[in-house]
Amino acid sequence: MSSRDNAEREQLDLFRALRGDLAPRDAQDLMAYPFFSLAKSKRLAPIDFKAGSIVIRVEAVPEHGMATIWDADVLIWAASQIVEARDAGLRPSRLMGTTPYEMLNFIGRGVGSRDYDRLKAALDRLQSTTVATSIRQPTERRMHRFSWINEWKEKADSRGRPIGLELILPDWFYAAVLDDALVLTIDRAYFDLTGGLERWLYRLVRKHGGRQELGWSFDFIYLHAKSGSLSPLKHFAYDLRDIVRRQALPGYRLTIERPISGPDRLFFAPIDPAPFDVPRRRRSNTRPGDKL
Repeated sequence: MSSRDNAEREQLDLFRALRGDLAPRDAQDLMAYPFFSLAKSKRLAPIDFKAGSIVIRVEAVPEHGMATIWDADVLIWAASQIVEARDAGLRPSRLMGTTPYEMLNFIGRGVGSRDYDRLKAALDRLQSTTVATSIRQPTERRMHRFSWINEWKEKADSRGRPIGLELILPDWFYAAVLDDALVLTIDRAYFDLTGGLERWLYRLVRKHGGRQELGWSFDFIYLHAKSGSLSPLKHFAYDLRDIVRRQALPGYRLTIERPISGPDRLFFAPIDPAPFDVPRRRRSNTRPGDKL
């Protein structure tokens, strides 16, 4: 560990993760923009996105590849912990301690040795992926550069069995989560979604659709650009139509509008306008062995 890492750790108080059935929360910036790979295979091609004053560039290293939307479950866990602690009058911190079991259980994964190995691989990708963005910066030309995790380490018993994890979150993410206006509660059924595109689409729909009874819509071309997907538009549109056919997103009804001129539009509206902020009963951990 470098002296810089040691200095950062010494300035932070360790926050021990809370136990219990916490409501899952997500940072709105991560829901609205392309920050993660949607593929289960290793992605090395960077994400470059620009819309108005918003600029995003995400880069990966060959050893680990880009952080995936499944890896982002770790950040949902972290956001949920921070918000819960703040609302309970506790003092959260960017330095967080937990156990692999607690984290994996929260995000609906198995808790075996293979699942723990996948968790460690996810943490490596989150740490090695670099992000540069103008979001929440005073001027468009000023960019904030960070990795999703500044550092992480594991603790083990005398037999080498994992007993704990510690990680340090970046300022950019931590500040967004502490701002209540920049966090949304999501449906726990999100963790059951197995496709990268449907996971990304749920987050976007939750961010923009919310509880608006009249719904919201985006055209396919804009959605393709905003996803950061490497899939050609034709294939992307095919996959979108399949998600609509299956009505795969929990809590939302999806339809496709075909205007006389212009590209097709995806329309979405909440099925039930009931508040999302009521914690739901925990679902079973049994699910397909997706990449974290």
